Parts: sequence; structure tokens; C-alpha cells
Amino acid sequence: MRRVYMDHSATTPVRSEVAQLVTGYFTETFGNASSVHAYGRDARKGVENAREQIASLIKAKPEEIFFTSGGTEADNMAIIGTVMANRDKGKHIITTQIEHHAVLDTCHYLEKQGFEVTYLPVSDDANIDLNQLKNAIREDTILITIMHVNNEVGTILPIKEVGQIAKEKNIILHVDAVQSFGKIPIDVNEMNIDLLSASGHKIYAPKGIGCLYLRKGIKLSPLFFGGSQERKRRPGTENVPGIVGFGLAAELAGKEMEAESIRLTMLRDKLIDGILEKIPESQLNGSRTKRLPGHVNVSLRYIEGESLLLMLDMKGIAASSGSACTSGSLDPSHVLMAMGICHEIAHGSLRLTLGKINTEGDIDYVLEVLPEIVEKLRSMSPLFNSMQIENREECSKCTLTK
Repeated sequence: MRRVYMDHSATTPVRSEVAQLVTGYFTETFGNASSVHAYGRDARKGVENAREQIASLIKAKPEEIFFTSGGTEADNMAIIGTVMANRDKGKHIITTQIEHHAVLDTCHYLEKQGFEVTYLPVSDDANIDLNQLKNAIREDTILITIMHVNNEVGTILPIKEVGQIAKEKNIILHVDAVQSFGKIPIDVNEMNIDLLSASGHKIYAPKGIGCLYLRKGIKLSPLFFGGSQERKRRPGTENVPGIVGFGLAAELAGKEMEAESIRLTMLRDKLIDGILEKIPESQLNGSRTKRLPGHVNVSLRYIEGESLLLMLDMKGIAASSGSACTSGSLDPSHVLMAMGICHEIAHGSLRLTLGKINTEGDIDYVLEVLPEIVEKLRSMSPLFNSMQIENREECSKCTLTK
């Protein structure tokens, strides 16, 4: 049976070049990077080289990169650390309704600590209204935290414009770039980004490694204590193998970004067009044009997402119904609900995300298998059998494209 992996937004396989480098740092260059002897110095050299590789990808300075265990920790460090360091200036935070839970849950926690949070609504294609952002700013606003690319529907948000607004108002801007880092261009200076979160396992590096970009001069209170590593911003023995792997993956991503973006966009558009053409009562979620290369999210009426994923898996196709961090939840996606999509349709969402290992043959296989699965599931659906399509009354946002 053919196997097709289309869940790259959840995680990616480690590149062979990265795996080879990482293995050497487990078995040969295994020293503690804080040690002064030769073993430690060799490890430290690898860490600092990776810092330069990652900084170069986003046009930052190496000393502005701080290594973490992943994107979630980087988000927590950025948001909690920033507001705690600047609480004498205000207590107001602005974010959006479609952020990853690493941001949303952190904001909920801070609300319990006395901070106030404005959650910006989004349009039906998961984008924000810049005028609403401007109107939400208060005299005591100290942080804006907005993702670059939505992990569930792939929409690219206008971070450059957000950055300009934040700069004019002298407000710190944090960007969750876990889904965009290494996939589309990021220039932290041109975009006026003060803090940025990234994760290694989204770009073919190992799991358990990420980083926080912190612009020089931005105050940040540490969340952890007990060591001087990462200039006391993130104490604890460095994950040297993960760090060097992350660095190499970032360097390779930068070199291949333009060509890979063109290739994945072609495959993505073929997959979207094929699904909308072959499967009645289907719709694309998120922006059609301002969209991450390789990212597809569709809703299929009368389909329950979990059943769809199980049947795809039986055909060798790995996909998801949204964020991997909430895939076990029975609740509909908070992102789709914020976009105004009905419960019924939100429960039938399917996320197919492409990467380096995918080919046009994979797209053809999915377009062969998926319509058959949808037809079978609909034939067993009481809802599908009891409703006449032509007599449905739906809100305009839930009208599906045939």
C-alpha cells in the first residue's frame, strides 16, 4: 500500500544531513557547552554556529537568538517575560482569536494575574482588520502578540503592517512564527518584530528544540532560574545536538526557500482545485492567495473529521483535522469557529500539509482516494440522507463551493 505523509504542519522528518550532524554531537562532540575544556569548547562552537545560522535566516544578530525546548516555551517566555518586565508601563495585551493555544492559554493565565487581553476577531478567511487593531490600542497597551501564519488554515497575516503600527505606538510586538519560519521570508528589522518564536521540528530538525528571537534592548524577565546559560534568559544545560541540528536545518531552509515555495505552491493549488472539483459540498478554509505554500485546509459537509482521518490512514494517507496539539479534542476548531464557520462544517475539516517528501504522484493518489472515502462516509451519514441540499438554509459563511 502506498504511504503518503501530508501532516508537515504537525511535524517533519529530520533531514538526512541534519540527522548525520546530530548523531556526531551525541557520540563524539558530546561535551557540555558550559565546560571550559576542549570537549566543552567544541560543543560551544557548534551552539554558536547554529545561533549564527538561525539569526541569518531572519536577518537578526546572533546574540539576539535564545534557544528553548520549542515553540511553546518560546511563546511563554516572550509573552510572560515581556509583560512581567514591563508591567510598570501597563497591563493591556492585544492578540487574536485564532492564535495557537501556546499563546491563547498563556494570555488566559495572565488575565488571572490581573492583566487585560483584547482578542481581535478575524474575517472569514482568517485575517485581521488593521483598523480594529489600531482601535484596540490603549495607553496601557504593552504587548501585541500575533501569529505570522495560522497553523490550522494557513493564512498569512499582515505582520509587516502590524509591526509598523506597533512601532508608531511604541508597543512591543511578539510574533509566533512557528509555521512560517524557514518557509517564507522573514526580516525582523523590516517587519519591526521585537520577539519571534520558532521551532525546529517544523523545518526538518529534531523535536524538542526551538528559539526565541529577542531584539536587543527589549526587557524580558526570565521564567526559569538556576544557571547562566543563554545569558540567564533560559538557564539549563543546552540541548547541543538539537541546537546544531536546528541551525543546519535553518541554513538549508534559507538556501532552498524560493524553489521549494514555488514547488509546494504548485502542488498545493493542484490539490485544492482537485478537491473542490471532485467533491461536492466542499470548501477551502483560509485565504486562497495569502496562504502558506503547501498548506491546504478544507471542510467537507456531512463528514465527521475523526472518521475521515481513520479511513485516510487505512489508505496510507497521514493528515489531520487541525492543530496537532488539539487533535484529541472533540470540540470544533476555535480557528474555524472564529472565522464564522458553522459547527457542522467545522467538524468536517481536513488539513493536508505538504513538504519536501511530497510529489505530484502523492497529490494524484489523494485525489483518487479522498472522493471515494467521502462518498462512503456520506452514504452512512443520517444527516446526509435526511437533508435535501437544495432546501438548506445556511448562513452565507457556510455556503460551500461545489
